[in-house]
Amino acid sequence: MKTLLSAKPVLWFLFLFNLAVAALAPFVVDGTQGVMTAVGMGVVALGAGVGLLRSRQPGSV
Repeated sequence: MKTLLSAKPVLWFLFLFNLAVAALAPFVVDGTQGVMTAVGMGVVALGAGVGLLRSRQPGSV
């Protein structure tokens, strides 16, 4: 599972999809649920972005 989640295409999908959902969630879902959805998806997008940046660095796996 770790090799699947660290593959670049998967990281790009996670980053872009979760970033889009985080940006749209407050407008689609009302109230606190929309805000919390945006926060949760934003955290996942940030994690995928960090994974993409780490994979660019020389000497990383």
